[in-house]
Amino acid sequence: MTVLMIACSVPAFRIMQELEKKWKALRADITFVCKVKCSGLPELSEKGSLRDCVGEWFGAGAKRADAIVFFGAAGIAVRAIAPFIRHKSLDPAVLVVDERGKFCISLLSGHAGGANELTGQVAEMLGALAVITTATDLEGKFAVDDFARKNDLVVTDWEMAKKISVRILNGTKVGISSELLFANQPCGGVFADDSSEDAGIVISYRSTASSPYRETLQLAPRVLALGIGCKKNTPKEKIEEAVNACLAEESIRCEAVFAAASIDLKMREQGITAWCKERGIPFFTYSAEELRAVGGEFSGSPFVEKTTGVSNVCERSAVLAAGNGTLLVGKKIYDGITVAIAEKKGRIAF
Repeated sequence: MTVLMIACSVPAFRIMQELEKKWKALRADITFVCKVKCSGLPELSEKGSLRDCVGEWFGAGAKRADAIVFFGAAGIAVRAIAPFIRHKSLDPAVLVVDERGKFCISLLSGHAGGANELTGQVAEMLGALAVITTATDLEGKFAVDDFARKNDLVVTDWEMAKKISVRILNGTKVGISSELLFANQPCGGVFADDSSEDAGIVISYRSTASSPYRETLQLAPRVLALGIGCKKNTPKEKIEEAVNACLAEESIRCEAVFAAASIDLKMREQGITAWCKERGIPFFTYSAEELRAVGGEFSGSPFVEKTTGVSNVCERSAVLAAGNGTLLVGKKIYDGITVAIAEKKGRIAF
């Protein structure tokens, strides 16, 4: 997780320093990028405007921040981010802390970006008052986008998500059904497997998922790992064609794929790495020894074993990438490219 912090005055800079120190003590997995945009600390100021600084980290580039915390006036933050706002599914969480550390405001992407949750955490660290204005939080109701983020689910239709949210806020019952098991009982205005409702949520990675509701929002769980094998220098376009063909044949939504995997001999295979980068998913590779150690029944090829040291790459690597999950789709061959799909274990929490 990358957090961009911007101080807009000397007092704000002191608060930023305090938060960074406390946050680092609690979370070792956060990368902090600290900027100062004020005249009192020229040695820390950067060339360019505040808007330029925000634009550099707000988008989808290599420097994209997961969260941006402004220390200063809310109006300054609003003007700085305004040109770059796209959609709640794309924008980072944006928080504002006043220069005395009295208030911490969730400004943008409260649910989908996790700003509301971060606001509570930052406010606690600073002893500030958390300011959260989203209706579902104020009413104690189920929030689709927050629920999806916490469970690594992809919202497939944001307009339908809005309709579902309106129904919940109006007190209308909404059903929910899932291919994955529930860790606890639904709450906040949603009810498990209630087919009597006009509208509901279906959690499924299938593009052909059935629904008992007249109006349905599908949430796709990111629980599938691809195992890929190919000849050296296979173009990215060929990898994409093979993967898309496999997903289409199995009626699986592409949003459900969270990773791809192969043997370490393919660690720098340009076609696979380029496809993964384009999709924004990690590419895991494993040694032949690691792949051989994976338990289960897999197809085998003497030629593959002679070449790589293991009889099957795609199936075993998919299962391993899925946390020793379940092989969902065995090896399929598309013009010399092998593809397999494994499902990681998981439960849906409310």
